[in-house]
Amino acid sequence: MIAIVDYGMGNLKSVEKGFLKSGVAVKVTERSADILSASGVVLPGVGAFKDCMANLDRLGLIEPILKSIRTGKPFLGICLGLQALFTESEEFGRCPGLGVFKGRVARFPVTTLKVPHMGWNNVKFKNKPPIFDGIEDNRYFYFVHSYYVAPEDPAITAGTTDYGIEFTSMIWKDNVIATQFHPEKSQNSGLEVLRNFGAFVKRN
Repeated sequence: MIAIVDYGMGNLKSVEKGFLKSGVAVKVTERSADILSASGVVLPGVGAFKDCMANLDRLGLIEPILKSIRTGKPFLGICLGLQALFTESEEFGRCPGLGVFKGRVARFPVTTLKVPHMGWNNVKFKNKPPIFDGIEDNRYFYFVHSYYVAPEDPAITAGTTDYGIEFTSMIWKDNVIATQFHPEKSQNSGLEVLRNFGAFVKRN
């Protein structure tokens, strides 16, 4: 069973439906026991970083998430679920994250481009994760975000996207893969990613 972490933020139903449409069994849950016993964990989310961390803390979900990652369980972060993995965010003042990876979450610089970055954009592979098997470089995925991650270690950047700047739109290290874009909103391309994550969980 793959656990989708429910901490009161994000389009959980869309993520759940995306997995089910891909033929992958999942369970939306806020129970620590479910997360710890799951074969894989998905941390989705949209909204404010500070609210995300406050909700995870209030529900006692931080330690189960970190323990799942530390023990090598396949983990997929989506959008805010990617950003929460880092040291801190600059959104509404500095706020600490889960600290799985060193780096910050920064707002897009002021340009002629609209913020939030919303809509379809392509992802260029730097280090192709296993859940992108069969997916070619420069495929388009759906984004909705005003902030982006800036990892201290460039080696964890698995994919980049251009939006005024080139930013990290996907990371991968060992059992942890996370995307800034929304696979569940990215039609056939996104369903392939979710299906591949299900296969990745089975292999591990």
